[in-house]
Amino acid sequence: GPQRTSDLLAPILLLAGHGAAVHTVKFSPGGELLLSGSHDKTLLLWETFGECKNVLTLKGHANAVVEAKPTSVAALAAASCPHRRPAATSASVSTTATRRPALPSPPPPPLQPPPPLPLSPLLRRPRRPAQPSAVCNPRPPNLAALAAAAAAAACHRRRHRRRPTPHAPFVPPPQVHWLGAENAVSASADKLVALWDVRPFCEGGRCEKLFLGAQHNYEKGLLKCAWSARGPADGARVACGSADHFVYVWDAATKRIKYKLPGHTGSINEVAFHPTQPILASCANDKHVYLGEI
Repeated sequence: GPQRTSDLLAPILLLAGHGAAVHTVKFSPGGELLLSGSHDKTLLLWETFGECKNVLTLKGHANAVVEAKPTSVAALAAASCPHRRPAATSASVSTTATRRPALPSPPPPPLQPPPPLPLSPLLRRPRRPAQPSAVCNPRPPNLAALAAAAAAAACHRRRHRRRPTPHAPFVPPPQVHWLGAENAVSASADKLVALWDVRPFCEGGRCEKLFLGAQHNYEKGLLKCAWSARGPADGARVACGSADHFVYVWDAATKRIKYKLPGHTGSINEVAFHPTQPILASCANDKHVYLGEI
């Protein structure tokens, strides 16, 4: 048979356990674990290798989990939920359980709202309060550069009104994947995946490349993109979910579709590259998570 390229138990693995659409999937920094969040208000922690056992179930949200970010193998997983404040849920596993008498403790102090973050004058505050849709730690590395890129893009649109610009629709908002302090990849409902230059000063336009193929439909889902974390010897790749039930993987240098991966039976909400091996994870509205080597 074909030569294997990863340590997965099989070339393609199906992870089932959620009771509703799966909105987010992320690998741990070392790649040993996989975290998924679903519309059923739960997060599931899976082993990446071996039999991909479900080692932990996290509950506590009162609405759908739309974004999750594992910070370490057994530390914290931050998740966000509509109409609720972002919650921090422990992802550590206890091997023993002992019953001890409860000790009286003082009531917890009331929650204080966090101090507002300083905003660039180029970024406008929304007129109406918006519900939290995603959290990520750490913050983007170059917020000032992003503001400069937004201002330059607005100036370009004013000067060249007849030229088409990427990401015309405003709903849903573009999903951004950061590539250090120089580039960012975004996916939007205009069916475009764009590579941007977010340095404070650059030559030419901010939009460097456009990747075509991913589709949107009436659901208007928050379809998220990802950038390959592997070394330059394997070639940089861009991946994105799609409403036509395929995962699209492009070659970043040539902008050509390298893989068009089937399997899901619903809109694919997010894809994630393994940090060290050629493994791609995807989650969709069909309640399933796929792991496959590429």
